[in-house]
Amino acid sequence: MPTGTPGLAVTVCTDPAGFGALREEWNRLHRSTAAATPFQSHAWLHSWWLSYGGTGRLRVVLVRQDGRLVAAAPLMRRLRPFPTLTPLGTGISDFSDVLVEEGPDGPVRPALDALRTGLWKLAAGAVIDFREVRPGSAVEALHDDWPGPRRRCADSACLELPALPMDDLVQRLPRPRAQRARAKMRKLDAAGIERRVVPAAEVGPSVRRLLELHQLQWQQRKVTTEHVKPRFAEHLTRSVALMAETGDAVVTEFTLDGSVVAADLTFVSPRLAGGYLYGAHPELRDRKIDVATMLLRSCAQHLQDTSRTDVLSLLRGTEPYKLHWRPEQRVNQRFLLARRSSAPQLAALLADIRARSLAKQARRAWKERGGDPA
Repeated sequence: MPTGTPGLAVTVCTDPAGFGALREEWNRLHRSTAAATPFQSHAWLHSWWLSYGGTGRLRVVLVRQDGRLVAAAPLMRRLRPFPTLTPLGTGISDFSDVLVEEGPDGPVRPALDALRTGLWKLAAGAVIDFREVRPGSAVEALHDDWPGPRRRCADSACLELPALPMDDLVQRLPRPRAQRARAKMRKLDAAGIERRVVPAAEVGPSVRRLLELHQLQWQQRKVTTEHVKPRFAEHLTRSVALMAETGDAVVTEFTLDGSVVAADLTFVSPRLAGGYLYGAHPELRDRKIDVATMLLRSCAQHLQDTSRTDVLSLLRGTEPYKLHWRPEQRVNQRFLLARRSSAPQLAALLADIRARSLAKQARRAWKERGGDPA
């Protein structure tokens, strides 16, 4: 489809094999987009499609300038409960976004406008639902100039720390809490736990060990259901093996007496890095080893060794163990884009969002009352 800028063209890829063949040029665009996270890498998205995609639903909007890929929006069409287009990776990705080639002042305007044109065509009869968009992402710019009905809602809360050495992170804490953190690190050192960054060639087997430890760690306790499904293991092993080659993922193992007792998967990008998933043997809990402190120190050490990022993200969730470190809270956004023809679907989606929000507030209030139905 021609656009108003000479040499600029928009296409929509619906062929999974064609999407797979984009790896090299997608990686170039991904590397040139400072705001992009590893969740927008080709390895992560294509692997997700192989494990979670549905026949005939792939919709990847591509913008090329004289044949060079300059923007992309990886989407999937869903039909229930009403027609929507959602980003690939939805459900297990902490951040979603589109890719737009950047200039000195941010996304290149002609590429961004052409991407918006492609999305506008797809929005006929369907709402585009971008969930978990990190503040400052390219989707915000798409939303700001969207010509049809649009809405912006708060999504998940994320917590962030500055990418500082562990000693500096400890110094940010109130004195009593800092003293406890130092005591925990001394106990880690005394226990003789050794840390090893896994070479890219060994990442596949290491991810499988991580998943085994993750399941062992959560035995007889509430666990994220998706994390124990075969499709998740298949996706994670396949994607992380490729992401380790490009530096978008780092797997770290922790050994005690020669045995791997914990493993951590951290995603790394130019602006942020964060621990995505870990597994720890129950033995560490029995020995009163603070696994959260061990993992945070390891991630901080890796960032200091590589000097690749400014933010140490604790990703989605405001669990108490994260709040101990006095992080800054940033709230992901949800952007809904529609045309007048898809306004009824937008209204229905907004009603569903409000209903879910009210139900969540009611559950929270019930828990705060101690689960007392009265």
